[in-house]
Amino acid sequence: MNREQTLLNYYKTLSKRIGPCHWWPGETPFEIAVGAILVQNTNWANVEKAINNLRNNDALSLQGLRKLSIEELQELIRPSGFFRMKAVRLINFLDFLDQNSAECITALEKIDTFELREKLLNVSGIGPETADSILLYALNKPIFVVDAYTKRIFNRHMLVHEDIDYHELQDFFMDVLEHDVKLFNEYHALIVMTAKNWCKKSKPDCKNCPLNKFLEN
Repeated sequence: MNREQTLLNYYKTLSKRIGPCHWWPGETPFEIAVGAILVQNTNWANVEKAINNLRNNDALSLQGLRKLSIEELQELIRPSGFFRMKAVRLINFLDFLDQNSAECITALEKIDTFELREKLLNVSGIGPETADSILLYALNKPIFVVDAYTKRIFNRHMLVHEDIDYHELQDFFMDVLEHDVKLFNEYHALIVMTAKNWCKKSKPDCKNCPLNKFLEN
């Protein structure tokens, strides 16, 4: 079986078991981008608290964040952890939007995907996973987001090697799958759900995992 068919079989199996994930959480593209920055090195429950703080203070927009002092911003996003560092990263992102004349983040959609990706990666504090999350979930760009969960699952299934880097792992998917935003969106969400519920870092529940049948073959 070729790689494309294997990956599609995994996707179909997870989709049938888990169902639509409606990922990424966020009411607006800007909120999704902010969440992608805040979720670095923490869990989503902590990010939700920070997002709610920003929302309750009318700060979930470029203009709203700009009105805050650095101290006010730090305090509002404190629940997400590393709040001083993340406040700087958010400001760097706002500067990036200003530099690209994007009063609304969706104005970036007109830029070529990989040109925009390079621009995002040049923003201090935005790495590949954060950049790709913004591209896929906030801007509907067809790019596959990979993370530690992706590496864990597919390494345990002996489909990728343990030391695979981010871009090699991303290419593992993008080289063979149709570049479809909906597919990439849902596939990554299903991987996250699988890793959290069954393919855990320690004590994985392989017996009940939807992908168990592929381990048996």
